[in-house]
Amino acid sequence: MTPHAQVALARRTMTPTGLSIFGAAASAPMVVLAGGLVTTYATTRVTALPLTFLLVAAVVALLMVGYTALARQIGHPAAYYGILAHGLSRSWGVAAGLVALVAYTGIQTSLYGLFGATLAAQLGGTWWVWAGIAWAVVGALGVRAIVLSTWVLGGVLAVSLLIVGLFVVAGLGFPADGTVSWEGFDASGLGVGGIGGAVALCVAAFMGVDAPGSFVEEAVDRRSIGHATITAVLALGGVYAAAAWAMGVAVGPHTVAARAADPSSGLPFTILEPAGGMWVGVAGVVLVLAIVTSMLAFHNVIARYVFAMAREGVLPTGLARTGSTTRVSAPRGGSLTQSGSAALVVGVFAVSGTDPVAVMFTWLSTLGALGLLCLLLAASIAALAAAPGVRGERAGMWQWKAAPALGVLGGSVVLVAMVGNVGSLLGAAPGSPYPLLLPVILAATATAGGMWAAHLRRTRPDVYAGIGHGTPKTHAVPDALHISI
Repeated sequence: MTPHAQVALARRTMTPTGLSIFGAAASAPMVVLAGGLVTTYATTRVTALPLTFLLVAAVVALLMVGYTALARQIGHPAAYYGILAHGLSRSWGVAAGLVALVAYTGIQTSLYGLFGATLAAQLGGTWWVWAGIAWAVVGALGVRAIVLSTWVLGGVLAVSLLIVGLFVVAGLGFPADGTVSWEGFDASGLGVGGIGGAVALCVAAFMGVDAPGSFVEEAVDRRSIGHATITAVLALGGVYAAAAWAMGVAVGPHTVAARAADPSSGLPFTILEPAGGMWVGVAGVVLVLAIVTSMLAFHNVIARYVFAMAREGVLPTGLARTGSTTRVSAPRGGSLTQSGSAALVVGVFAVSGTDPVAVMFTWLSTLGALGLLCLLLAASIAALAAAPGVRGERAGMWQWKAAPALGVLGGSVVLVAMVGNVGSLLGAAPGSPYPLLLPVILAATATAGGMWAAHLRRTRPDVYAGIGHGTPKTHAVPDALHISI
């Protein structure tokens, strides 16, 4: 296979609804409800968490404007790789591609620890055995056509949102003090010591909503990328703010932190009891399914990054091989590569005997969230720096200047808060140098990407010239013909 082989993903298989489903399912509302909200209240003691979610959602939405504008224009499955290659330079593109692979893999593999620990606590057994079962399911679905994954994700997401809706109704319907408190939206609650950690955890809750950018080659209408992504961010911001508000109201805004820190409190599922005991059991099952579908969403994104970068020769070209066809419904090489890397990571943590939640889930998910936030900032900078030829004829001031500039300002504040509180997020002892490993890993990955690009420029100039430019034209690759008589 040549570095610029005309092999492409199946066209017009992702509808606008399917794109929105992938972004929202990757964020996993049930995981945020059962894990993110409880952890944030317990560790930060910020009562204005609902307002924090709304503010963070606004910043993430601004960051998504430049990202989706470039993703739509460039049409590259390895979105950050293609965006920075066109908007900044080819070296920055390769650096972004490797950082994206590390970040997405960190989040995806962290969920195996959460899944295994959740089922081991509910049903018994060893966490890594349950993680292995999830790995087999995700791997089997990952090599199938994307439509199947979309149906699975959509079904679980719909039930997840139903559970979260019932949780909000139950929480607001049975307030702890007899009246519904609005303290969660009081701006004075933002001026407390734990606000940096709360902001960081809120950012982590939104990671994954950028997934639609990687399906642009398969989209029915690539113009829907921006609408699907930004709508998902704003909708999830409202959902998470409402859920955090309901939890504070149901338990009491001044006691919710203590209750959340108590493992025996049963939060958040005890709040669902007024809606009927059946729903508590359903919520537990849906939580498990939501973890699996979130893993599946990230798996599909990673597979497309590997496929697209291999198609251009930046990664081994064998990973983009498709057999006898040139138009594929699933990037098998990328999917199998992701399954292999996930098995390796889970195996290392299983053999080392580390805690699957306190270490594996917490550290890897934080690494992923930090990496994706850096990439969103870089994408906004690329939008500001993009040449007129990249922006297109109908480039608007809001998409290419105002929103990216505001996103860079707000995102920089959030990044500083996240890095400054990374130790508390990881539960590390004060003064411990270990949390600094996360930004060091990301910086080292970006540096390695830049060095690899420089190597390609010296030794394989044809590959270097094609970085970010290897997506076939719409009609350059024939679709498969299915004729029946």
